[in-house]
Parts: sequence; C-alpha cells; structure tokens
Amino acid sequence: MDITVVCQLLLLVLSLFGAQVHSDAGNQIVPHGKQTETQGAEPANASHQQQTCQPDIHAVLREMSALLAEQKVEMTYLQNENKAQAAKLRELEGQKTQVDSLKTQLQAQAVELAAVTARSNITENQVEALNRDRQVKRVAFSASLRASGSGHIGPFNTHTTLVFRYVVTNIGNAYNPNTGLFIAPVRGVYHFEFHVGAGGHRSYASSAFLVKNGQFICSAWEEQPSHYGSSSNGASLPLEVGDVVFLRLWKNTRIFDNESHHSTFSGHLLFTM
Repeated sequence: MDITVVCQLLLLVLSLFGAQVHSDAGNQIVPHGKQTETQGAEPANASHQQQTCQPDIHAVLREMSALLAEQKVEMTYLQNENKAQAAKLRELEGQKTQVDSLKTQLQAQAVELAAVTARSNITENQVEALNRDRQVKRVAFSASLRASGSGHIGPFNTHTTLVFRYVVTNIGNAYNPNTGLFIAPVRGVYHFEFHVGAGGHRSYASSAFLVKNGQFICSAWEEQPSHYGSSSNGASLPLEVGDVVFLRLWKNTRIFDNESHHSTFSGHLLFTM
C-alpha cells in the first residue's frame, strides 16, 4: 500500500475520533436535581474525560504507526523481490537468447558436417574409382598351348576351342588358362595376336581363328606337305565389359606345341573408353 494513502487514512481516523469525543462531551445530560453538583464538579469531569481520551488516541497512533512500519517493511520486501525477479527474468531472457544462438550454430554446423561428409564420400569414391581404373588399365596376357610335353592337337571334325595352358603373363587376371577365354574387365580397345604352327602334312593344314563373343574375326592358315610351317595374325578390338575373346582350331586342322612354346595367344589393353 502507498505510504501517502496510509497517512491520509490515519489523519481521517484521528479526525473522526476527535469529533466523536467532542460530541460525546457536549451532549452529556445531567439530572435537574444534580445540576448544581454537576456544575460544581464540571472541571473535575472534564479533566477526567480528557485523561481518558488522551491514552486512547496514543494507542491508536501507536497501532497505526506499527501497522505503517509493518507495511513499509512488507513494501520494501516486495520491492526487493520484484527487483530480484526482474533480474532473474533478464537473466533467463539472456539465456534463451544464448540457447537460440547455440541452436542456430548447431544447425549450421550440422549442415556443414553433412556437406563435408558428402564431399568426403565423393572423394573416397573417386579414389576408389581411380584405384580400380589404375588396376584395370593394367591388362596384359600371353600363353602357349601346352603346359608340358609336346605334340599335335587335332584334327577334329568340328571347330574346337583352344586352351592355352602355359601362362607367361596374366596381368589383371583377365585370361583363364582353364577355359582359354579372355574376358574384358573394362570398356576399351584391346589388341590380340596369335601364332600357330604344325608339321607339314598332305591332308591336314595348321590353322586357328580369333573369335569375339562367338563371332569370327580373323584367322591364320598354313598348309604344306612336309616340314614345319607356321602362321600368325592379330587384331585390335573394341570391347565392352564382359566381352569374351578366344581362339578356335579349324575343323580338320591341327596345331603343334612343345617346351619351346611355338603356338601362342597374347593380348593387352591399348586404352580405355
């Protein structure tokens, strides 16, 4: 409660109380038979009433003063409490601003982290691709017909796939010495060469031909009645991943090989596409 209001109320109470005391003293009725006595004793009664009212006013003043002091203390406490709560509110508002700022920073960092992770994945994939590309670019093989021993293979009454079992070089492992098939590991242009020979014979020539995915490409042929004869050929072929290249022996022909490796099949990657 405001101190000015309290003071006004106190003054109002004192005024009313004084007026009431004055009215009671002026309106007192004295019996007729005792007027003389009363008049003779008026100074004493007036003094007694004044002494009776005076302590009551002091009591009211003390009570009102105590109430005023209590209200002052309460008002001071409430003011201090209000200041403390205002300071706490400002602190909380500052903390909220700081939290919002931290959230914004965290979101920005999350976006940046995602971008860095994406770039890292791209770089890692590029490195892996470069490693694969570097490995598959190193493709070359060379093999001869017999792994051991010597002698002719053929003739057969049908075209027969030749399996060159003695591997001299097989970088990239694209050639399979168990099947005689070369399988392209990467899209590009490859060059193949083959050399075949056999002892002369009046009925059987020496011959082989290059095949891509079952399609005839080129052949080597040597035919003579006696002595050893040989022939060779080659081609550069564009291949897709998984294309198959191999040699076949013509039907009714034969091919010779021994530890000197006369008959061979070779190939290597020229460039990728």
